Amino acid sequence: MNHVDQTAGGADSGCSPSMRDGMVASMKILLIEDDLEAAAYLTKAFREAGIVVDHASDGESGLFMGSENSYDVMIIDRMLPRRDGLSVISELRRKGVHTPVLILSALGQVDDRVTGLRAGGDDYLPKPYAFSELLARVEVLGRRKGTPEQDMVYRVADLELDRLSHEVRRGGKEILLQPREFRLLEYLMRNAGQVVTRTMLLENVWDYHFDPQTNVIDVHVSRLRSKIEKDFDQPLLKTVRGAGYMIKDEG
Repeated sequence: MNHVDQTAGGADSGCSPSMRDGMVASMKILLIEDDLEAAAYLTKAFREAGIVVDHASDGESGLFMGSENSYDVMIIDRMLPRRDGLSVISELRRKGVHTPVLILSALGQVDDRVTGLRAGGDDYLPKPYAFSELLARVEVLGRRKGTPEQDMVYRVADLELDRLSHEVRRGGKEILLQPREFRLLEYLMRNAGQVVTRTMLLENVWDYHFDPQTNVIDVHVSRLRSKIEKDFDQPLLKTVRGAGYMIKDEG
């Protein structure tokens, strides 16, 4: 059963698209939800709000994804197959993953909420709920950060990307990027030193789960490379032939 009240706000939280983009710019979340209908609706609504979404349909898969990838917020259903939501949260915390977690649950009594928060959750939203409230809570959690430098600013050599202000600088010089170029650079810098494949870029930067068989990635990488490397001696963005791309400090 879909527990999202689509009529009580839906994907519309009262802000214009431009305002919304500024509030959730470059946010990436993990949704662990076994109700496929609800998950499909939430994924679509979040993406319309400019948020990148990964989805896991059971606790074991969610635990693996939450442990292996970096997210701004995790939304975890309490009752999941293979491993329940509270167990997922407890294990994530044990592994040192401190990403803010919002728990979704049909269990909405005070004792249920207290149990969820004590298990390591940061917020608790009972079902049914309005998407507008869920989105607002995700935005609040997304603004939380442990170490500001670690969470909000990425650096590779003298290249710096500020996720909060959306500013990119190299050697102190400001570099102006288009929104898609910013998302591309942010994803590359988030995975600095690692090969990022074409499939990873399609899914995480373009939100495609299929290959459109175009050169859109090559074009954007070329434009980005020219912007961040023009007038600088040290190249940072490399093409790994037959594999993908990597941004790395070779100095």
